[in-house]
Amino acid sequence: MEITVLIEDTQSGSKDGLTAEHGLSLHIAFNKTTVLFDTGRSDCFSKNADALGVDLRTVNTAVLSHHHYDHGGGLSRFFELNANAKVYLKKPPDGDCYFKASLFPARYIGLDRDLLKTYAARFAFIEDFTEILPSVYVFSHIMSPYPKPKGNRYLYIKKDNRWRPDNFAHELIMAIEENGELVIFTGCSHNGLLNMIETVTKKFQGMPIKAVIGGFHLVGLPKLNTMAGSETEIRTIAKEVLNYPVRSLYTGHCTGQKAYAVLKSLLGEKLQHLHTGTVLKI
Repeated sequence: MEITVLIEDTQSGSKDGLTAEHGLSLHIAFNKTTVLFDTGRSDCFSKNADALGVDLRTVNTAVLSHHHYDHGGGLSRFFELNANAKVYLKKPPDGDCYFKASLFPARYIGLDRDLLKTYAARFAFIEDFTEILPSVYVFSHIMSPYPKPKGNRYLYIKKDNRWRPDNFAHELIMAIEENGELVIFTGCSHNGLLNMIETVTKKFQGMPIKAVIGGFHLVGLPKLNTMAGSETEIRTIAKEVLNYPVRSLYTGHCTGQKAYAVLKSLLGEKLQHLHTGTVLKI
């Protein structure tokens, strides 16, 4: 399996001419199948794809992890380039997605409001566990035995001028099975990294996990580079990960630099950072 990071918040030092932005987009190729997982916040993912030799026109299917602009902002550009691939996602929340914190003005962070109407025929809404392509699985219901990230406290749904915390029922997990092993794709892990791993391992009991890839949403306020939760809480997450049959983890985007350092202190070589332009062969 080859995974190319088309968009992540940071730039790979080994590749020039690419654009990094706050967001995530992954191109996944395996068994003559290609999947696009998220599209970043703009059309930059497609420009990077050209520079990296990735042909988005031939993508077989796409998956949107959740209804935030930094994961689905490039969807209209994808539809311009690719005339056939369906985009699998959860139904949108009942209201508008916002970031709201005391130090900052409330800011809309959902998808383009007209997108789902304009390209209605291209979307497939997932309500149950579904095999969308051979060996490509989407989990629509995420278990919650572990706490959700504390960074979610800044994320709301607004409807009729009323605010409520986002429960992230619009988030999904994707997993790909290859040669008897799994790769889990988390998007932002708003439901919690451990909850996502638990959900997949319960479905595929006894199957080893080759990798977990995506953001872990352990950043507090990104502009201030804060960490959501205490160092002890982040260390607890790392220790719990070690109880699962996970060989490696690759993360970036909403994990945050400080939380990454804490995780790395316990997970060591199991954990690696993603960058725009990173190519993983796993």
